[in-house]
Amino acid sequence: MKKYTFDLACKLFMSIDDPEHVNRLATHFTLVTSGMFSVPIDLPGTAYNGAIKGGKLVRDQLMKIIIARKKELMDNKETAGRDLLSRMILFTGKNGELMSEMEISGNLLGLLVASYESTSTAITFVLKYLAELPHIYNEVLKEQMAIAKSKGPNDLLSWEDIQKMKYSWNVACEALRLAPPTQGSFREAITDFTYAGFTIPKGWKTFWNVHTTHKNPKYFPDPEKFDPSRFEGSGPTPYTFVPFGGGPRMCPGKEYARLEILVFMYNVVTKFKLQKSIPDEKIVFHQFPTPMNGLPVRLQLHEK
Repeated sequence: MKKYTFDLACKLFMSIDDPEHVNRLATHFTLVTSGMFSVPIDLPGTAYNGAIKGGKLVRDQLMKIIIARKKELMDNKETAGRDLLSRMILFTGKNGELMSEMEISGNLLGLLVASYESTSTAITFVLKYLAELPHIYNEVLKEQMAIAKSKGPNDLLSWEDIQKMKYSWNVACEALRLAPPTQGSFREAITDFTYAGFTIPKGWKTFWNVHTTHKNPKYFPDPEKFDPSRFEGSGPTPYTFVPFGGGPRMCPGKEYARLEILVFMYNVVTKFKLQKSIPDEKIVFHQFPTPMNGLPVRLQLHEK
């Protein structure tokens, strides 16, 4: 899953599809993501130290890519970007100022980190539940096959097709509810407030936890049950389903993740039946929930 999501991000964000180039970036990204939630001790051999080194290597590569693209854009006198990188280079602020190379590098780094771990984790757990729950899989298959039958043999999915995948997205949301890729996030209290009998002073750092929010029986009855119908109609109460955060700080990659997940579901479900190779595989939690053995799945082609 990580290879799929990272390869796709490199192609869409920077038009990089050379396997060797992508693999070099991915190797350094593994160091970064492995140390993001580690104890911040900068000593040789620690995950934190590895993340710092990996981050520098990634930034160095990104800076080379940005400089080369800037030259290419100037030589070709392009005014419309062909991908996200070109659009960021060409973007001008209110006063006509361009983004600095460091700003562009930082934005790309954030997007690539998110696409490398978060989306791949989400897709992994969507597959897990589809393989475990035949009745859910059959409903997704019915919806996706209806779309597939409306397409020609060489037609690609359109945005209109994605909008028709309502049940499939409900399934993905329920997978995100039960196994959110991120554990939560820190926020600073902007005023004194009281929560559950505790007073939190202004300026304190708080950590909101996605798991406890998603499994609150007040908002999600029988919270351990996989039930995509929770997301029908207007869906859950605002700020009770927060895999992408909420409010003005909501993850800007939400729609990209949605598109990536649904396209993957379409291409797998319309072609294959799924069966878990290890039915009782355990889930371990590091910075992201991960099947202990990598979720090996048997794929069986549909009979024509």
